[in-house]
Amino acid sequence: MALYTIGEVALLCDINPVTLRAWQRRYGLLKPQRTDGGHRLFNDADIDRIREIKRWIDNGVQVSKVKVLLSSDSSEQPNGWREQQEILLHYLQSSNLHSLRLWVKERGQDYPAQTLTTNLFVPLRRRLQCQQPALQALLGILDGILINYIALCLASARKKQGKDALVIGWNIHDTTRLWLEGWVASQQGWRIDVLAHSLSQFRPELFDGKTLLVWCGENQTLAQQQQLFGLARPRTRHSSPWRLNSS
Repeated sequence: MALYTIGEVALLCDINPVTLRAWQRRYGLLKPQRTDGGHRLFNDADIDRIREIKRWIDNGVQVSKVKVLLSSDSSEQPNGWREQQEILLHYLQSSNLHSLRLWVKERGQDYPAQTLTTNLFVPLRRRLQCQQPALQALLGILDGILINYIALCLASARKKQGKDALVIGWNIHDTTRLWLEGWVASQQGWRIDVLAHSLSQFRPELFDGKTLLVWCGENQTLAQQQQLFGLARPRTRHSSPWRLNSS
């Protein structure tokens, strides 16, 4: 029977080791074996269970409720992300910033960055992106808290082994999304730095020797795609790999 370390499981299941530990310690969702030195070891059944947990979470089930669903073999597919958006919005509207910071931190420990970005932060930020001054103010508060939290996560990730990369925005207005995409990449093994301002022109020669993760928004222009994919193909001409992060 194959056994996997927590680092190997993190790569296989695309999930942060911190989240795996939280699922085990706080919620009792996992029961890995232990080596004589106390290190966790997971088998194939554990990996299947982790993927099942992720499926429930992606459908909006709160982590605290997943254990009951796993034991009942329920096939129901609830979507509770709207409810979590409302909780976050309530913290914003009540100006309870301390509780909001703690809530964001707890969600970051319990859920993968990609899941939170796709299902919680991006949809709520879209709801707040309008011309009403009150909603613009709430968006500004939320963005500040997200950037502060993500910066701490990136700093922690840079202390670990991994590949260095610079996240760059090209002709975008939503620079907070750069931090969200950088956070996602950091949980995929990259040690991330973020170029805080978007570039109007993409000049890769300014970043010679660096791996660039280029964010052009969700709808890249044809010219952007041609330039980025053109750079990515002829590896012999460039010392760095190029990656278009477009999701």
